[in-house]
Amino acid sequence: MASVPKPSRKRRIDGLLLLDKPAGPSSNQALQRVKRLFGALKAGHAGTLDPLATGLIPVLFGEATKFASYLSDAHKSYEATLLLGVTTSTGDLAGDVTERRAVNVKHDLVAATVARFAGAVSQVPPMHSAIKQAGTPLYELARRGEVVSRTPRTVHIEEISVIGIEDDEVNIRVRCSKGTYIRVLAEDIGAALGCGATLKRLRRLSVGCFDVSQAVDLDVIEAADEVGRLRMLLPCDAGLRHLPSLLLSSTQAESLQMGRRVQAAPEAVPDGIARLYHMETAAFLGLGDISEGWVQPVRLVSAPQHENVLRPHSRNR
Repeated sequence: MASVPKPSRKRRIDGLLLLDKPAGPSSNQALQRVKRLFGALKAGHAGTLDPLATGLIPVLFGEATKFASYLSDAHKSYEATLLLGVTTSTGDLAGDVTERRAVNVKHDLVAATVARFAGAVSQVPPMHSAIKQAGTPLYELARRGEVVSRTPRTVHIEEISVIGIEDDEVNIRVRCSKGTYIRVLAEDIGAALGCGATLKRLRRLSVGCFDVSQAVDLDVIEAADEVGRLRMLLPCDAGLRHLPSLLLSSTQAESLQMGRRVQAAPEAVPDGIARLYHMETAAFLGLGDISEGWVQPVRLVSAPQHENVLRPHSRNR
């Protein structure tokens, strides 16, 4: 790809971009590239992908970054290719091969073994991960040749199935909770089969309510003009549509902005977190915590965001 032109000035941009990350750059490298293309003052992403992985990364600009956790915590789905008979130092083909074994397993055994990983699964985070030990990311320790003890974590595999087997490669589809390491899942499946395995390919298909079919490629973003790029953005509340909504008057909205709780009709929305909108303008105000008819501000936008139509994006390569 051509080098990214540097914008003459940075500006405030609010919204959400669904990015189809290519293999090669890290999630942060892809984020910084997009941020420069938009000339945005502030941007972040929800959900890291390894450099070799491709697929959906929600990129959040400006006020949308306040709600990143609601996407980071969402369930995700993947398609992955496992290479049987090979184990590596990193759990994928980016690492050094540490062992090779003969593969003598039948297809029905592979399918049955993979199916056993549905439900609650205990995983030991890999050394090549961003989890910190005494303030230092594990991957930095791994680069120095250090191996430290890691506490197992329980993740939930909602769905897992074999979608194809060819020679020593097994293609699986996985829907799982946040914090699931597909590299570790590949290694654990290989260990259960007795031949070992490593992750050969990984593609993220969905994050929460968003699908990779809605995402935009980096080269499409680069080729677009300023107006075209802005049209790729979804509104700040696009990733919050699973939450109930509540309309508030101007007086209520002003009180919330001052940090005060306001009263709402108890039957208007159930207790819990809800999206808040201005009754007259339909502007998105942020999130509030509703309890027994009272609304307490949780996370508000600094300037109300007017409602936009959620625009699906077709893949364009």
